Amino acid sequence: MKNSIIFDFTVDKSTNTVFVTREFNAEQSLVWDAFTKQEILDQWWAPKPWTARTKQMNFESGGHRFYAMVSPEGEEHWSLEEYTSVSPITNYQIRSSFADKDKNVNTEFPTTEWDLNFSELDGVTTVNISIKHHSLEALEMHIKMGFQGGFTMTLNYLEQLFDFLKTK
Repeated sequence: MKNSIIFDFTVDKSTNTVFVTREFNAEQSLVWDAFTKQEILDQWWAPKPWTARTKQMNFESGGHRFYAMVSPEGEEHWSLEEYTSVSPITNYQIRSSFADKDKNVNTEFPTTEWDLNFSELDGVTTVNISIKHHSLEALEMHIKMGFQGGFTMTLNYLEQLFDFLKTK
């Protein structure tokens, strides 16, 4: 098992894309489940002190996840993820949009196209994620909203969750 975990967050303004590479000391099937099963996603998919609460999820091509990030005071920020492609245990793609509580997409905020790839070597799983924005303005808005810090934080929570699950 590796002691140093690779983490890279790169913003490429020439292609309006964020590239994230993150290794986890966990088997690929467990990492896949953490990204694709509601009961695990809701444990880590929000920067603390916020929490994630999924209202609906149908993980399959053509399906979606509709969820809120909820503040300690009860403020809700809703998102809609539409699964555009699923190749079990190795890849899935989504269109991610901000929405209101009734699942209406908020066009004032950027919609992004995510491509997530999973691979394992010697018990370490690497997740390579590309997040494509439709314009440089949308990319810059997403970054200004704190995406880099928030997403980094949530991926670190996920590593802690794997450590906890392995001790059970």
